[in-house]
Amino acid sequence: MAPVPKVGVFGGSFNPIHFGHLLLADEICEALAFDRVLFVPAAVPPHKPAAELASAEHRYRMTELAVTLHPRFAVSDVELRRRGPSYTVDTLQALRGEGDLHLLIGSETFLDLLSWREPREVARLARLVVVPRTGADFEPEAPAAQKVLHELGLSAFGSAAGPVLYRAASLPISGSDLRRRARDLRSLAYRMPEPVAAYIREHRLYRPAP
Repeated sequence: MAPVPKVGVFGGSFNPIHFGHLLLADEICEALAFDRVLFVPAAVPPHKPAAELASAEHRYRMTELAVTLHPRFAVSDVELRRRGPSYTVDTLQALRGEGDLHLLIGSETFLDLLSWREPREVARLARLVVVPRTGADFEPEAPAAQKVLHELGLSAFGSAAGPVLYRAASLPISGSDLRRRARDLRSLAYRMPEPVAAYIREHRLYRPAP
């Protein structure tokens, strides 16, 4: 019997995708020996304002362009094919057949996980990989983190049945800055793959409506 593939699930708005996302995914893919990292653009992110959000189709296409050259990266349209808000629990249910799922989330997101839809089911369907921002003061033994572990029914960080804590490298790139740059027709070079920057220019993304 073939071994079950180890799959990282990297969800987000990817508005737009940039080298910060790609570096994080590559580093974790290598460090945790993932067979694949599956990027999952959210169709309707429930916690994101829609004002500066490019369409789901545009964000999916940009993500597809960004990951195409990496042998272990792929992109899923599972959330685009589903109506309504993009709840992670529904996505993980749909991806169960892909392999042994590991959900990549930031430390701030981890501390907010109890506000998500069916957080215990999220933790059951995928092992959590918690990635603090560079310089973030995240302490896994702190009461706030321990409360989340307890409510989710998880063991300690690093244990066989607990989340993984991975302090990855990060780049000082933000989606909000990239959207401002695109709006003001400023350079996007060295911040994202050139095919993504060309797509933004071609489709006039993030510019005010004429």
